[in-house]
Amino acid sequence: MKIAQLETWTDEFVCFVRVTTDTGAIGWGQTSTYNADITATVFHRQVAPWALGADAFDIDGLIERIQEREHKYPGSYRCRALAGLDTALWDLKGRLAGQPVVALLGGQPGKLRAYASSMKRDISPRDEADRLVRLRDTLGFTAFKWRVAAECGRDVDEWPGRTEEIVPTVSRALGDGIDKLVDANSGFSPSRAIEIGHLLEAEGIGHFEEPCPYWDFSQTQAVTEALSLDVTGGEQDWDLPTWQRMIDQHVVDIVQPDVMYMGGVSRTLKVCRMAAAAGIPVTPHSANLSLVTMCTMHLLGAIPNRGKYLELSIEGPDYYPWQQDLFLGNPYAVADGQVTIPSEPGWGVEINPRWLETATYQVSERA
Repeated sequence: MKIAQLETWTDEFVCFVRVTTDTGAIGWGQTSTYNADITATVFHRQVAPWALGADAFDIDGLIERIQEREHKYPGSYRCRALAGLDTALWDLKGRLAGQPVVALLGGQPGKLRAYASSMKRDISPRDEADRLVRLRDTLGFTAFKWRVAAECGRDVDEWPGRTEEIVPTVSRALGDGIDKLVDANSGFSPSRAIEIGHLLEAEGIGHFEEPCPYWDFSQTQAVTEALSLDVTGGEQDWDLPTWQRMIDQHVVDIVQPDVMYMGGVSRTLKVCRMAAAAGIPVTPHSANLSLVTMCTMHLLGAIPNRGKYLELSIEGPDYYPWQQDLFLGNPYAVADGQVTIPSEPGWGVEINPRWLETATYQVSERA
């Protein structure tokens, strides 16, 4: 079965991909979010020409061959574009088999614990605590993540004293029996991260994400070695040898690949296997409610070294206006702090036709 057509529907933030085979079978996927219109250009110029006419079932081999053909263009955009092909082919494979992707990966559909993930830094500690407590009480979340530092902040906080205030304010409001996580988004130097890490430990927080500039392993590793809580990271990384070094050197305690930044499920599975061989859990990055979170749900339902929970963004249209109405229904409905991995074939979601009608359309076809 050969790939005959590749279509994209794009705005600035989201790019959905549809693959059609020479038999007429289809599958839906997505490139990584943000600057998705640029990624769509990369997709049609540097991914689609190598994919058209290829075996639709040889996902691993095809992704590797495209990387080789485009070896002069390594980096984020190539992987972001590859994710659109990879995820569409997994959906195609699931639809043809009549199975959800999680089953193709060796797992099964069902409930999956989620942590409520805040993306905001412009919120006061008291307001953040209040909204997380509401989610605890109404939707049953038992794990929460909030933001400390300033993104790539060089030890300058979002405003003076915010980190020192928000850590105890939120942690104490949520109370006992709750898993508590914070994310510094590369905001601290090692010495400052270690100082804040001791505060986190004292306040019962067990997950310290990306404390230092992610590209400098030595900084993060110093923090990992100095603290007893879990230091985590990896969301930005896409290069497999870099991942191998991160894991071999035990730079972090938990790895957090992003399916879309990585280039799709197939490449993410390679990171999961590296981590499993080293006894390291995987808690992927999935920070918005586009298709990335659904792909991550299927992945977590299958890998043996999955972490304790799925990242589930709690932000609505005030923060993410572009993620509204992407799908029919609500594939991310929460009950008792859990979401449900669909049992329907493929990803088990349906793209909203009205969203597609407003998007920019492009097509690449087999000659």
